[in-house]
Amino acid sequence: MTKVALITGITGQDGTYISKLLLDKGYVVHGIKRESSTARTEDKGGAQKNINLHFHFCDITDYSKLIRIIKEVRPDEIYNLAAQSNVQISFDRPEYTAEINALGTLRLLEAIRTLGLEKKTRFFQASTGDLFGNSLEIPQNESTPFYPRNPYAVSKLYAYWIAINYREAYDMFVCNGILFNHESPIRPENFVTRKITKAAVRIKKGLQEKLYLGNLNAKRDWGFAGDYVEAMWLMLQQDEPDDYVIATGETHSVQDMVEFAFREVGLEIEWEGEGLEKKGRNAATGEILIEVDPQFYRPLESSLLVGNPSKAREKLGWMPVVNFEELVKMMVKNDLKFVES
Repeated sequence: MTKVALITGITGQDGTYISKLLLDKGYVVHGIKRESSTARTEDKGGAQKNINLHFHFCDITDYSKLIRIIKEVRPDEIYNLAAQSNVQISFDRPEYTAEINALGTLRLLEAIRTLGLEKKTRFFQASTGDLFGNSLEIPQNESTPFYPRNPYAVSKLYAYWIAINYREAYDMFVCNGILFNHESPIRPENFVTRKITKAAVRIKKGLQEKLYLGNLNAKRDWGFAGDYVEAMWLMLQQDEPDDYVIATGETHSVQDMVEFAFREVGLEIEWEGEGLEKKGRNAATGEILIEVDPQFYRPLESSLLVGNPSKAREKLGWMPVVNFEELVKMMVKNDLKFVES
């Protein structure tokens, strides 16, 4: 029989990629999106034309509407991707972040239980490598102690544990995917990776003078969102539910990202100074193209975050396909297309 999936946050980056993956596998896909959300899913990949794709307008804070949708759809799988996932915004709007990320997850799990779908509906919770925050263990795996360093990660910590609680209390098939940073050409521009690739293109085309960034030394484990949604799907196909770190196992700094992105448009960057005084110059002309702005520093910065995906490799047969350099090239190419169109 045809499987039915329900995706929250379907118009976001991960929602767009997982919806395409599931449609390609023959699923009937239902997506929940806010009234105000941009129709990114319809815009990318022609998903709008697929008769197996259906949208429902609902906010993740609206429990009564959520339970009506789940009752109507009776999904075999739910992918909870709805989140306020920008770390800087979580410092500015911590209560809103908790309402969406923490209690939103609880509402969905409780809806499944209330409707008596515990044995039918499998649930994927999008967790985050930011849970590890200030971890002293490098790389981080499923048994590494959590130490969240921002309101976003704290809200996701509640979601992680409430998911496990429902799995154990009600014998539900619930999986946490501890997803390290994953990017793509459709990453929103308020994330540093997309900010960098777009700025590289705009500076090359003479549409922007400089790029202002925060901590250039911050390091992250960056992968491709299209690879990570494959891992989400694989988790829900297993015989038993479990939690998995999904990562590349490699780490790169924000400075690395800048160098790769600018090189991709033909600009070599040379650095001078340290800390707040650090600047990146066009190696050919000496023109300053990158400067540090303290407003982009976070109140607390995570330590070195790099995931160990060996469990996912061994149990799911999952490995990332797109490497860091290929990811940056993909994002720059897409931004070039927008500038040139």
